[in-house]
Amino acid sequence: MKQYRVAILGATGAVGQEFLRLFARRQFPVSAVRLLASERSSGKLLKFKSHNVPVQAVSADAFDAVDIAFFSAGSEAARQWAPIALQKGAVVIDNSSAFRMDEGVPLVVPEINWHVVRPSHRLFPVGNCTAIILMMAVAPLRKFGRIARIVASSYQSVSGAGARAMQELERQTRELADSKPLTPQVFPFPIAGNLFSHNTPINEFGYNQEEWKVIQETRKTLESPGLAIEITCVRVPVLRAHSLSINVQFDGPAPAVGAMREAYEAFPGIKLVDDRQNNTFPMPIQAAGEEDVLVGRIRQDATNPNCVSVFACGDQLLKGAALNALQIAEKLAAQELIAEPLASQ
Repeated sequence: MKQYRVAILGATGAVGQEFLRLFARRQFPVSAVRLLASERSSGKLLKFKSHNVPVQAVSADAFDAVDIAFFSAGSEAARQWAPIALQKGAVVIDNSSAFRMDEGVPLVVPEINWHVVRPSHRLFPVGNCTAIILMMAVAPLRKFGRIARIVASSYQSVSGAGARAMQELERQTRELADSKPLTPQVFPFPIAGNLFSHNTPINEFGYNQEEWKVIQETRKTLESPGLAIEITCVRVPVLRAHSLSINVQFDGPAPAVGAMREAYEAFPGIKLVDDRQNNTFPMPIQAAGEEDVLVGRIRQDATNPNCVSVFACGDQLLKGAALNALQIAEKLAAQELIAEPLASQ
């Protein structure tokens, strides 16, 4: 089996850490791993399998002889370093929003739209975490007819804002339990014991940046540019895993609940959690650390014969980020679409 030399830009972050765990757990064939971050993290040791690997400051030379570069360092870093990595012959799989909506760049969720990938593609953005979980819950329903409209509300964990945000929730939870004042640093408002509209700027249409990403990216990945999507994104005091309440409207009559259950059970990357008798449905505490997206609360909408409602939970750091990126790499490797980098030729 071919082995790959990989680099992780943003290795010290929450998603970067997940890459290292996933490489080992999914036995991705890594011959060498290069951990990259900012200058202030240079020299830090991170564990990969049984080895301690030093972090080095990112530079142009850091992408020499790299087969696959996984980026998780934000849009600014992606715009700076992705062209360099691509020029040196690496495949770049980027978790930021920098290139998602670029013309000619595929926005891939492997279970949904791998057919858009071409051998010439070298840059693969990973979609917004909330959009990915939404699409995983919606895609299996497309077999029942054209989807005309999606209405959703998200309940987004702090993991979406990174490792420092997760630490902030843990700290504020202790402050709340001790009746101390809550001191927000990462978020604009206290998160423990609270929830608030997603902390991104509001555009001229009244949608925050997160909501707008979900709308635009879902349309691109599902290849439905005219799809009507209404979503409200909310940050909640959950450490890890995003949740969504989703209402789907079809052009015609909605499918039966039994047929929907069968569709979800057959769809890769979905785990059905739909136990009405015991009132047990997807929960973020179950989804945390789980590679599959959990789907349940499956029901026909009593107010509209063309609509159904479901509830979904997915780990933002896994299927919403690192796992989706690695699945892209796995598919490329399986189809032998990863060429030798220029620096090694």
